[in-house]
Amino acid sequence: MRVAVTQFATSLNAHENISTCVRIINEVASCQPDIIVLPQYCNTQPCYEDHDQAWQEALVLNGDFFQQIATQAKKHSCYIVFNATVRRDLARDTTNASIKSKISVTTCLISPDGALIQQTDQQAFQSHESEYFISTNNTTEIITTPLAKLGLLAGQDAITYSKARELGMQGAQLLCNAQSTNTAEQNHFYDLARSVENNVFIATANNVGALMKEHLNERGVGTGFSQIVNTNGKVLAKIAHKNEGFTFADIDTVKAGLNNKFRPDGTAFFNQHRIDLYQQDVTLQKQTADIKGSNNNVPETANVALFATYKSNEQAIEDVCHYIENNLSDIIQLPELFFIDDKSITHNASQLDVIEVLCTEIISKISATLRPFQYVCTSLVIDGAHQAVLINNHGVFALQQQLHFCNRYKWTELGDDLNIVELPLEQGAIKIAMLTADDANMPEIVKVAALSCIHVLLIPFDIQESSEVDCGLLSLAAENGICIVAASREKSFALDPLIINDDNSATTGNKKKIKQKKSTGLVIDITNSTNLSHKNNQFNVSGCLNRSADRLKVKQQHGKITKALVHPSPTLCKS
Repeated sequence: MRVAVTQFATSLNAHENISTCVRIINEVASCQPDIIVLPQYCNTQPCYEDHDQAWQEALVLNGDFFQQIATQAKKHSCYIVFNATVRRDLARDTTNASIKSKISVTTCLISPDGALIQQTDQQAFQSHESEYFISTNNTTEIITTPLAKLGLLAGQDAITYSKARELGMQGAQLLCNAQSTNTAEQNHFYDLARSVENNVFIATANNVGALMKEHLNERGVGTGFSQIVNTNGKVLAKIAHKNEGFTFADIDTVKAGLNNKFRPDGTAFFNQHRIDLYQQDVTLQKQTADIKGSNNNVPETANVALFATYKSNEQAIEDVCHYIENNLSDIIQLPELFFIDDKSITHNASQLDVIEVLCTEIISKISATLRPFQYVCTSLVIDGAHQAVLINNHGVFALQQQLHFCNRYKWTELGDDLNIVELPLEQGAIKIAMLTADDANMPEIVKVAALSCIHVLLIPFDIQESSEVDCGLLSLAAENGICIVAASREKSFALDPLIINDDNSATTGNKKKIKQKKSTGLVIDITNSTNLSHKNNQFNVSGCLNRSADRLKVKQQHGKITKALVHPSPTLCKS
């Protein structure tokens, strides 16, 4: 089916706005789309003087504005998704602006026969939105059409995993996202992460008009860059500018949806997903240690390092120990089973016994090399199970058993508890959690850790898809307000470049010349300043879409040694 997304500016004049919508729909109809997605606030510009003005701008459900959109759906025989502010009270009997009536921000789906067949309210609001709007309908349901199973998103819904996951669990294949954001994160990683997490296509239409009272400020204007993303987090079509326009893509949803979601090793999503594990009150197991000379103050910064040896077995151990001897980092993060290149050997029972003996040697040699208040995190085979492990100068400081099944380690017993570890450092103590194998690909378990006020998430992993670092871990850090330190052995993935055509549609390059993209781990810091530099292979993602994205600083793992500074601050717990 053909999906089209649009972007345009609105005003505080409903008649002008419906004229704009009709004009845009007629322009888009030239490409004969099956679905047209319009941006958020199609009826208004949310820059109100008071609540009374917000009420005057809001629509009556199924009123004239709705009917004109319905007429266009019938005229062009297509579905239309649009978002508007809607009056939920029958009337407003006061002109006192301090008295609030019920107004929702609602994404609606109009069928080709002109019927309003689905509506969903935005549930999370930015500060300037919460002054005027409420959510009156908290239900999240997909709708089955002859084309696909559709889910609707509005506003900030895509900056957290939960609503997209709820729709995905119901079988959604395409999420239509009516957006109005002034930042790049939606385009840069949120859309991509939601698509990969749920194996869904996402069609996001973003506003390009003023979004708040300070509309003369660039930060108060919608960024546009509407896009269509496939199930692998790849952009199929994008409007590569901030002006009015539309683009489209042809998609096939037959293999979309969580029922068809598999990891590269063949592991099915529903063999991994563990709803009971994500109940915070039963999963947390707190680990503490009485370390002489430690204190409970949270240090302002912590030094971390990613180290990836290219050697195996005993040579890999020697390589790591040599590095420790010449390094003062507080935490040294190694990849998952850092000493094994080909993880498939773990499926051989006799080889696994040898590996476990080698893991005992690793603990002994690394702990003998570490200084006080210095730690190494990796994953090892201990007691027959694959576990993330934190080693200090006394030996094993903390363990975290693998929590989610994956075919790579189908021999391991899974843990049932997420361990929250109080980690003493020389200048204070921080809270950390560890996740290994495919565990960090489940945003639910990361949210559990974040709600326990961790400062840093340590991830010894073996990257399986480039999307894990391109968007997945970025989204987890921003959504939860936590620093992430993740190390992997380097992998190469096919890079299918996006080419934006003159008509704003997108195609990929000559597949005979597809380049290989090298992917590894990264350090994601949540800083205290929005004025970040691009030096030393670091970059920031600017904006104010949610509580942390504007303070995200990333350093990619490069070569054997990657050093970085993180600022431990459990942002989610402060909100």
